[in-house]
Amino acid sequence: MYEWFKFFHLAAAIVWLGGMALVILVLRPVVIAQMAPPERLTLMCSVLKRFFAMVWGSVALILATGFWMLSMTDMALAPKGWHAMSGLGLLMCLIFAHIWFAPFRRLKAAVAASDWPAAGNALGRIHPLVMTNFAFGWLAVLAVVVWR
Repeated sequence: MYEWFKFFHLAAAIVWLGGMALVILVLRPVVIAQMAPPERLTLMCSVLKRFFAMVWGSVALILATGFWMLSMTDMALAPKGWHAMSGLGLLMCLIFAHIWFAPFRRLKAAVAASDWPAAGNALGRIHPLVMTNFAFGWLAVLAVVVWR
């Protein structure tokens, strides 16, 4: 049973980290280079809407499986990397919730109103937060793999 929980935990983390990699490293640079603000902002809003729905599912799965796996062990005996991963993961969830409830909400409203400067500003606020989560995600992976 533990192996199934670990599989779903890893799968959800891969979806989240992989999605961030795609958006940050592939999609964003291409749309900035090739699209005018109205089209770019509309596309990014639509992409993020779909991706963030997947992130909510990933967050739920990561938290549920992570808490279950941690409950199966004595945390005093758990590797230090597990503690680091747990802390970083919780911080990532809080950052994502902030993205969802603040700048992403403003992005959707601005795109719906065709307020391109406000939409650009909102998207500009999302980017560094996603970059932070991307870095924290890889630090969590590093911690759990390396820090015993």
